[in-house]
Amino acid sequence: MKGIILCGGTGTRLRPLTLVVNKHLLPVYDKPMITYPVETLKSMGVKDILIISGGEHIGHFLEFLGDGSLFGVNFTYKVQKEAGGIAQALALAEDFASEQFAVILGDNIFEYSVPVPKKCGIVLKEVENPNRFGVYCDGKIIEKPAKPLSNLAVTGLYFYTPEIFDFIKQLQPSARGELEITDVNNWCLQNLDTEKIEYDGFWSDAGTFESLLHSSNWAKSRK
Repeated sequence: MKGIILCGGTGTRLRPLTLVVNKHLLPVYDKPMITYPVETLKSMGVKDILIISGGEHIGHFLEFLGDGSLFGVNFTYKVQKEAGGIAQALALAEDFASEQFAVILGDNIFEYSVPVPKKCGIVLKEVENPNRFGVYCDGKIIEKPAKPLSNLAVTGLYFYTPEIFDFIKQLQPSARGELEITDVNNWCLQNLDTEKIEYDGFWSDAGTFESLLHSSNWAKSRK
C-alpha cells in the first residue's frame, strides 16, 4: 500500500506563523509537524509516500525530507498549482496510486497505528468539539454542523481505492470554490465498501494555535 500526505493550503488560521513557513513544517514540540504523518504511514507498513504541496513550499519539503532514505521510506513530490481544495490535491495522485492507498493530512497527529481496512476506510474519533470538524452520523458526513448529531469527528486519515479518481473528475466545486474531501468520503460511504474505523488513541489536528499547543504538550508528555 502506498501513502499520500497532503500539505497544501495557506495556513490562514496560524498566521503570522505561516506567512513565510508552510504550516506542516512548523514545530510540534521537538520536530516538524510533517514528521508525524510520515511516522503514521510507516507504522502501517507504507514505504512509498507522495508529498503534495503548493509550488512556493515544495522546495522546503524537499530540503527537509530529501528522498526519504533518512526516514526509511521513499518520497515523491507533486505540486498543487492552486488552492482548489483537498480533493483537487488528491486528484494529482492518480498516476501514483494504482491500488488501495492511504491519505493523511499533513497536520494530523496520531498516537499509534490505525488498522488498515480491506478496501476503503474513514477514521473517526470521538471529540468534545465536533462542530470544528466533519461529523459522521447515520451513514453520512456533515461538514462543521452548528448542531452536531454525534461527536464522531472525521479525522484526516482515509483509505481509498482508485475508483475515487473518476468521481473527483466529475466533482463540482463547493460554495467556497473548492473540491471538498467530504464529498469524496460521502460518495465512498454510499458507493464503495467503506469501513468506519473508530480510533481510541490520542488524535489531533494542529491547524490552529490551540490545537498546535495541545499537540505540542502531548508530544512533550511522551518524552
